Amino acid sequence: MPSPRPVLLRGARAALLLLLPPRLLARPSLLLRRSLSAASCPPISLPAAASRSSMDGAGAEEVLAPLRLAVRQQGDLVRKLKEDKAPQVDVDKAVAELKARKRVLEAKELALQPKDDIVDRAKMEDTLKRRFFYDQAFAIYGGVSGLYDFGPVGCALKNNIIQTWRQHFIQEEQILEIDCTMLTPEPVLKTSGHVDKFADFMVKDVKNGECFRADHLLKAHLQKLMSDKKCSVEKKSEMESVLAQLDNYGQQELADLFVNYNVKSPITGNDLSPPVSFNLMFKTFIGPGGNMPGYLRPETAQGIFLNFKRLLEFNQGKLPFAAAQIGNSFRNEISPRSGLIRVREFTMAEIEHFVDPSEKDHPKFQNVADLHLYLYSAKAQVSGQSARKMRLGDAVEQGVINNTVLGYFIGRIYLYLTKVGISPDKLRFRQHMENEMAHYACDCWDAESKTSYGWIEIVGCADRSCYDLSCHARATKVPLVAEKPLKEPKTVNVVQFEPSKGAIGKAYKKDAKLVMEYLAICDECYITEMEMLLNEKGGRSCSECN
Repeated sequence: MPSPRPVLLRGARAALLLLLPPRLLARPSLLLRRSLSAASCPPISLPAAASRSSMDGAGAEEVLAPLRLAVRQQGDLVRKLKEDKAPQVDVDKAVAELKARKRVLEAKELALQPKDDIVDRAKMEDTLKRRFFYDQAFAIYGGVSGLYDFGPVGCALKNNIIQTWRQHFIQEEQILEIDCTMLTPEPVLKTSGHVDKFADFMVKDVKNGECFRADHLLKAHLQKLMSDKKCSVEKKSEMESVLAQLDNYGQQELADLFVNYNVKSPITGNDLSPPVSFNLMFKTFIGPGGNMPGYLRPETAQGIFLNFKRLLEFNQGKLPFAAAQIGNSFRNEISPRSGLIRVREFTMAEIEHFVDPSEKDHPKFQNVADLHLYLYSAKAQVSGQSARKMRLGDAVEQGVINNTVLGYFIGRIYLYLTKVGISPDKLRFRQHMENEMAHYACDCWDAESKTSYGWIEIVGCADRSCYDLSCHARATKVPLVAEKPLKEPKTVNVVQFEPSKGAIGKAYKKDAKLVMEYLAICDECYITEMEMLLNEKGGRSCSECN
């Protein structure tokens, strides 16, 4: 009884710059995860040094060679630490340094780009606002950051982009489209992990209450200190080490760094509160009694997962099939920035493709196998190499891409993005490195477009196994699985608890039923983990399990 597995295309948010020549694009046409549905990014010019530093390919490679070497050496160190089973803290520190070296390499690559690639974002933004492609929402009341309204041209362009998406994916692939509510009860997002994990650290101006995202503010403050000519080499090296590990710091570590470096509000100079965890979802209460907490959805995927059983029945119980949804999502960003790249309300277009995990072959893969596109594999990133152009069929055959289902959708995404205006030379697919990969993902690639902000993710394409369906099935006790007839009977080993009802009833009395229900829904991985702990500790209470 194989469980289906979701996701091959994560979201699709559109941008208005598609009317402009590709070389003038200030940002990509499809914005995923962080961007609003239509429009360009607010334009701040790239440093003048970038155009002065432009040079031919050979000269650029000469400059980049030592940076590539530094990345490769650090990648080798990370691999060695993992092979030697070094302490996790040492591995995390080495990975953070690897990320920092990659950022330096990418920044230098952008600085060496040709002059024609430089965009005056201030003028671009002014033009788009004057012609009412889009503008800040509630402008006559002073505006609200992270919220935008689209004018006549912006709406027309956004609608064209969405309609093209529908034709390219939904109609061509015969995908099942649904439209789910944006209000989501808390238990759903608790199960998906959003309630506990969908958060960033925030600090407040103690006098006026203005909020800042802690890691962004610390980074900007340290960069300012490092740019001071009076900053010693030792101090600069220390701050570079902090920046390299910025993604790994917890709440108390960030608080200590804010004190050590005397970080103040960049606007008023006032003191700041200690960092606190801030959930990025908009909370509300459903109904007049206020007894049912809920949230505005942070993504469109959960509605598809929750309707899996209905969709499977609609498809006559057959796999594979795909479902899609287009609609608005909401994220209460602490400090919205970069125009339409990081906003609080945005349109997503998302596909979840469900397939038998033992048959990850797509019958239409040959239709895209001869496409040549830039692939930036995890191996290339760790080695300090650039993205290289590959035939999609070769990438699957060589194991660069995990399977033909994933490869097929990467090809279809490429065709769509180039159809709506993204230049193939400014488009690449970057594979997540091992340390970036979500614990439920087998393989994950992001479509990224080169913009005046650098390389920006616009589509996520992931092989997620059956993680989401398993979580919701466990929480609701509703089986979210597909079945298929076998040619001949098959015997399988089942791992489950065999509870002693008498002993449990005596120990837990009125709670015995809850304990029995809990033990009945535990999966094989959890049971194996519990067995190891029981062997080590000799026992474990159900309160710990919860």
